Amino acid sequence: MPLDARGLLRRMFDAAVDAARPEHCMAAYLPEPPRGRLIVVGAGKASAAMAQAFESCWAGPLSGLVITRYGHTVSTARIEVVEAAHPVPDLAGLTAARRIRELVQGLTPDDTVVALISGGGSSLLAAPAEGLALADKQAVSRSLLQSGATISEMNCVRRHLSTLKGGKLAALCHPAKVVSLLVSDVPGDSALDIASGPTVADPTTCGDALSIIRRYGIAVPDHVLDVLESGRGETIKPGDPRLAGHAMHMIATPQMALEAAARVARAAGVTPYILGDAIEGEARHVGKVMAGISMQVAKRGQPFSAPCVLLSGGETTVTVRGAGRGGRNVEFLLSLAIALDGQPGIHAIAGDTDGVDGQEEIAGAFIAPDTMARAWSRGIQPAESLEANDGHGFFEALGDTLVTGPTRTNVNDFRAVLVTSGQEPLAARASPSGVPGNNSYRP
Repeated sequence: MPLDARGLLRRMFDAAVDAARPEHCMAAYLPEPPRGRLIVVGAGKASAAMAQAFESCWAGPLSGLVITRYGHTVSTARIEVVEAAHPVPDLAGLTAARRIRELVQGLTPDDTVVALISGGGSSLLAAPAEGLALADKQAVSRSLLQSGATISEMNCVRRHLSTLKGGKLAALCHPAKVVSLLVSDVPGDSALDIASGPTVADPTTCGDALSIIRRYGIAVPDHVLDVLESGRGETIKPGDPRLAGHAMHMIATPQMALEAAARVARAAGVTPYILGDAIEGEARHVGKVMAGISMQVAKRGQPFSAPCVLLSGGETTVTVRGAGRGGRNVEFLLSLAIALDGQPGIHAIAGDTDGVDGQEEIAGAFIAPDTMARAWSRGIQPAESLEANDGHGFFEALGDTLVTGPTRTNVNDFRAVLVTSGQEPLAARASPSGVPGNNSYRP
């Protein structure tokens, strides 16, 4: 029976997401019941589902507030859930962040604060540094998102323009104990970069943030520069006694998601190879590299033999130059499809595990050996779509988008390139010249 490539790719993506759902991970990381109060705070795309899971496991009294993205809420009984904007912060996030500050004031050593932190919290936990307004944070966020800076670089800037990130939330909780439960969406599972590390000591400085702004030519208001140049935005440093004795646990990670997808592949008789859970770089460049590896597999059986699937995670970047609609996953796939040039036997999926690639409720997309031919037959120029950063427009026109709705978790991007065989005959393909299978011609 022929392999259902698209069906297998979707099952792998679904398994990756399912493995990272908070309800499957939370019970093993509950703190000891405190003698005093237990307060739950948090922010991120998974924070509502994390709060629900925590409630279901915790028998004792608790109260709290978490902030999640619009559309990502779930029903909770004791922990309040507030929705706010992502990736650019809004007034709802600012108001909720102020309420979290109030919740952790005046605690005692008998109290425990559980911080539920996941990706997206950098914008959801909107708490501008003294002297800055929400509009300043919004302007900086938009500039960072279009700059091509890595997630680590963006979060370095965000930490130093905040009153809660870079360990400042944990410092406010002192002398209470803080237990941080994290769902990782960043390369290398760096706690400092998950929601810009509100409960994590930060070795970077205001000077580092300034260097990043200058490196990428990011335009920021003068009073934002003043916060950094004066050092007023400095974060909590390693060794600060206010963070002593705190606990931190990664309850879900990109590696866990990739391993779950690998199990699905093996069950289907396809050998999985996990290439890495922390792959970064420009999305279109990563697409070209992945095309080269997968074609070597298809044509020469190196470094792996087909059928196999190449799995990877991480967070690529997109330097926005065009006016199209896109995200890093569809940018990766469009570049991959162009580089593969209709190579037989290669299919792929890429999607954000939170269900949102870029700023739209589209998780990602699929490609197949006929992707380019189908685009040309509709008068779509793939290279022009890539230049316009219009991955969503491209894949919507082909009916190849991946739409999941809010998954309420977030373990970064998931990519799977399935190489079924290197021996499939090249199907006749429509091309602008009218010559089937003309790989050398470009419209």
